Amino acid sequence: MKKVNDNAELEKSKIHIIVEIIEYMQNAVVSRTIIKKTTGNVTVSSFDAGEELDEKSSAFDTYIQIIDGVAEITINDKKYKLKLGEGIIIPANSKHQFNANVQFKMISTVIKSGYEE
Repeated sequence: MKKVNDNAELEKSKIHIIVEIIEYMQNAVVSRTIIKKTTGNVTVSSFDAGEELDEKSSAFDTYIQIIDGVAEITINDKKYKLKLGEGIIIPANSKHQFNANVQFKMISTVIKSGYEE
């Protein structure tokens, strides 16, 4: 698997067609930063069919929204199938993994504030 990242933020005050700001790349997971701040970030990713990301966890809640195709997401050993327009919150400190049985694109939003208590 090849993983490609573009950490440059998108241009501000410019209209973007979200599904077109990232392309599919054969045998790869591609990510592009939309906004990156110390309090959180928004990233768009594309997964070619057959690709997956290894299981991991994050110290913060993460909102996933599917903008193309169908994704399989496993959260704490429970599988979810999300299609175009659907979203799910991955709770902080949950084990999660992404699988692409077919190509899909998603937006990932991580909010890092609110954990100060």
